[in-house]
Amino acid sequence: MTFSQFLKRLRDARLSRFDRAAFALLIAFAVVLAGKGWLDAHPEHNPWAPLDLRDPMGWATDRKIAALRDDVAECRAVLERSDVEFAALSPAGEGSCARPDRTVVDGLPLSPATPPTTCAVAAAFEMWLRRSVEPAAETILESPIARIEHYGAFSCRRMYDRDDAPWSEHATGNAIDIAGFVLEDGRRVTVLGDWDGEGDEARFLREIRDGACKPFGTVLSPDYNAAHRDHFHLDQAARGFGGVCR
Repeated sequence: MTFSQFLKRLRDARLSRFDRAAFALLIAFAVVLAGKGWLDAHPEHNPWAPLDLRDPMGWATDRKIAALRDDVAECRAVLERSDVEFAALSPAGEGSCARPDRTVVDGLPLSPATPPTTCAVAAAFEMWLRRSVEPAAETILESPIARIEHYGAFSCRRMYDRDDAPWSEHATGNAIDIAGFVLEDGRRVTVLGDWDGEGDEARFLREIRDGACKPFGTVLSPDYNAAHRDHFHLDQAARGFGGVCR
């Protein structure tokens, strides 16, 4: 083999390696484009897409909801983007019971009337209602929801009313307690009366308890302790990865 032939083979070999690398880069680029297209079509899984409460709950939903806890302005922007009508009330309270964020969503089927909560609780509740409670009522109980009964949101107190306990999330309106549901067909389903049953009512309650665990930071049910035997406690405290769901 002459020296010129050797150089030609070397050049051809280098070109072949370059072609292989270019082909690999082309494939990678195509995969990235396909992935971006899929994420654009599924914003609930896209961590960079703006949160819209009308979207299904996806891989990125809990992170996006959690980000609203410390950003009231962004939270209210999410409500507006999601076509949720709400009122921003003036701050109230002081000290450990100060409530700088008092947000009330209009039109919720809550009884008594919808109480002021933090915006993050309001956003999580709206998503829970749309994506868990209403579908489960239709599918399992075969009747739409008429009213959701609650025990309130704000209560300036420590946990379990013990003087040495940490302040409750209720002290700042960052929680709401749900007691029962009245269906349009007249049936009433309560946490106290139906949680331990074996029928559709119990299945409905467990389904929506699990459904609350994605938008809320903390979900406590009768499975947690006796103090929650008659209600679901839902709050938006930051509890670390995965929150608390019992």
